[in-house]
Amino acid sequence: MTSRSFPLLRMIALALALTAVATPACAASRIKDIVDIEGVRDNMLIGYGLVVGLNGTGDTLNNSPFTQQSLVGMLERLGVNTRGQNMRTKNVAAVMVTATLPAFAAQGTRVDVSVSALGDAKSLLGGQLLVTPLLGADGEVYAVAQGSLAVAGFEARGQGASITRGVPTSGRIASGAIIEREVEFALAELPVLRLSLRNPDFTTAQRIATAVNAVLGAGAAQATDPSAVLVTIPERRRGDIVGLMTDIEQLRVNPDQVARVVIDEASGVIVMGENVRINTVAIAQGNLTIRVTETPQVSQPGAFSQGGQTAVVPRTDIQVDEQSNNRLAVMSAGVSLQELVESLNALGVGPRDMITILQSIKAAGALQAEIEVM
Repeated sequence: MTSRSFPLLRMIALALALTAVATPACAASRIKDIVDIEGVRDNMLIGYGLVVGLNGTGDTLNNSPFTQQSLVGMLERLGVNTRGQNMRTKNVAAVMVTATLPAFAAQGTRVDVSVSALGDAKSLLGGQLLVTPLLGADGEVYAVAQGSLAVAGFEARGQGASITRGVPTSGRIASGAIIEREVEFALAELPVLRLSLRNPDFTTAQRIATAVNAVLGAGAAQATDPSAVLVTIPERRRGDIVGLMTDIEQLRVNPDQVARVVIDEASGVIVMGENVRINTVAIAQGNLTIRVTETPQVSQPGAFSQGGQTAVVPRTDIQVDEQSNNRLAVMSAGVSLQELVESLNALGVGPRDMITILQSIKAAGALQAEIEVM
């Protein structure tokens, strides 16, 4: 080793030391980021409406009878009788309108809406959504939507070619719906708050209860199951639910998690949790690859040959790759996630083969983690 290597080694050691100091041993999360308050929730809204003003890209009325019926009904409400008439307009499209009603949304506030074509419309670009009531799960109208659509996709078509970018049959209206009805929820009158964990876990639930009891007093919070923690509101905080929730939400706990390996076979993506461990196991990976390449050549007769013919002469090249350079790798018990990935990468294993290897390790009983295949 030359003397020039020492400054570089000192720099690397210093960087690793700073990284170790700056990185906490465990990442603590706020309670508000890992739980939901039971009853404080969004509500889904849906409606059926018409989009007008399309430049010939709307529904074909002969193929979309619901569009024609809706158009006739709308015109009749406006005093125009079109029953029995043969309408051929292509500037109208039937759409489904969806929105999310936030918790504690007040009457008169606005929310965004999404609009999607229901028939055979080609594009909703330049369209105007007419007044559309948005219904909740109980069938009541909670909002009314109307406005100009913002469509990100487009389609261009000619006689010999066409191009489509994005999805031109769906759009969005920013602040396009006005809330007409509020969802009643008396949060201030609740004697008990239920904290629902987004990722149920016994250890995490108990840690949340311990953190809340440290602030409100012993017995105020109790973990009833892996997915819920009940918090009894103290008498002194009965009139200050918002302040109480603020204090609880800002508490920090270290959420625990089950060792899990998530595999998406469609895209080859593998995500492994921090606590994934394996027992002692030996892994060998190798594939037999046979590559056959056909390169036909044309054989021409001489310039003044008699009876010569042009012929195609086949040329075949066969290569066999047994990947004999791959070796058997032994992984000791308690191997961490980083060591597991480094060992598999050292074998030259790609994501697709790594999926098979992980499933084989699990089948052998050496992988101490759950495998979830998406």
